[in-house]
Amino acid sequence: MQTDPFLRKDDDGGVPARWKLVGPGLVVAATGVGAADMVATLLAGSRYGYGLLWAVVLGVILKIILVEGAGRYTLATGKTIFEGWRSLGRWTSWYFGPYIMVWGFVYGATAMSSSALPLAALFPGVDLKVWSVLMGLAGFVMVWFGHYALFEKITAMLVGMMFVTVVGLAVIAAPNVPDMLAGLVPRLPAGGVLYTLALAGGVGGTITLAAYGYWLREKGWYTPKWMRVMRIDNAMAYVITGIFVVAMLIVGAEVVRSAGVALSAGDEGLLDLTAVLTERYGRVVGTGFLVGFWAAAFSSILGVWNGVSLMFADFWGHVRGLPAGHPDTRVGGKYFRFYVLWLTFPPMVLFLLERPIALILAYGVLGSLFMPFLAITLLGLLNGRRAPKGWANTPLTNVLLGITAVLFIVLGIQQLLKELGPLIGA
Repeated sequence: MQTDPFLRKDDDGGVPARWKLVGPGLVVAATGVGAADMVATLLAGSRYGYGLLWAVVLGVILKIILVEGAGRYTLATGKTIFEGWRSLGRWTSWYFGPYIMVWGFVYGATAMSSSALPLAALFPGVDLKVWSVLMGLAGFVMVWFGHYALFEKITAMLVGMMFVTVVGLAVIAAPNVPDMLAGLVPRLPAGGVLYTLALAGGVGGTITLAAYGYWLREKGWYTPKWMRVMRIDNAMAYVITGIFVVAMLIVGAEVVRSAGVALSAGDEGLLDLTAVLTERYGRVVGTGFLVGFWAAAFSSILGVWNGVSLMFADFWGHVRGLPAGHPDTRVGGKYFRFYVLWLTFPPMVLFLLERPIALILAYGVLGSLFMPFLAITLLGLLNGRRAPKGWANTPLTNVLLGITAVLFIVLGIQQLLKELGPLIGA
């Protein structure tokens, strides 16, 4: 007889164990919010105040729906998301194989550099490239030698650091509550279409959303009895993410906008914010923000190094004809470790090069297609004959997934045009 996880007790027989069940959702949410998302939210707040707050709320709802779909499929079928994709046809493997290799090579360098930026600002005597290599090696060691429980605890600690730092900063900035409430009314400010799309669809959305099912398995949640727990885990995690993003919007509206400064594009924009915070609130606050910036960036390294390596191991195990759950495809298996190596060491070559146009273009093309790929394939997996009995999509879920797919397609086209622009102009 299966025991409802909500009815279990702690070892002392007292407090229900449900509060100890939150985990994989927090990992996927923390991994999805990186330095680039922080900059996008700051820029939106600095340009439009609280006018796009409703887009943040919409984005949280869409992410909950998307990740819940991936988790529901895994728990209801006992299959990984890649097994589901394969049932839709070989075309999914032809897309996913090149994507995960190119994406991992470029993202590895990006993630290491993002984590290194705040450390280089805190300790300017050490070169940025050195910090980048050290961050990659730190993530490599933790994932290579660690196990899921340790990985989850470290991620939770990093989430706590980034949450306390950024939310505390938002409190210091003293948000304008009436303006915030007005920002919950959907409207598009002049020239704000792209920022609206980015906040609603881009913040917290990466390949690691699809890794959720793998983390459920590592956590030990692998049957439908965990469905209610999974849904609460996912919802709580993205509510926390939503609060974090709203806090960044407040900082953009109350600090950056009032200071009248223009933030740099890319992760360097967070260093610009640090200078503003130090000037306005003192060195302690500026340094505290750098710590939160580092925690957000490094949590993405750990999440990707673990979760996407599990996805690659599953993919390559199926290519090799191995049965589902084979040790080579799990944490510590040879395919898992190959991809951890791939994320860590080959990308370090990019620290010595300028932007390699062909590689960046391939990264942009493949990356822009992943989120619509996930949304559309979930519509295929959770409807019709492939839908698990009793766990198929509701009409409302289908509508929300459809909206998500359209939103990500528009965002994908926008990203493609951004990547192709310099080449077309040349």
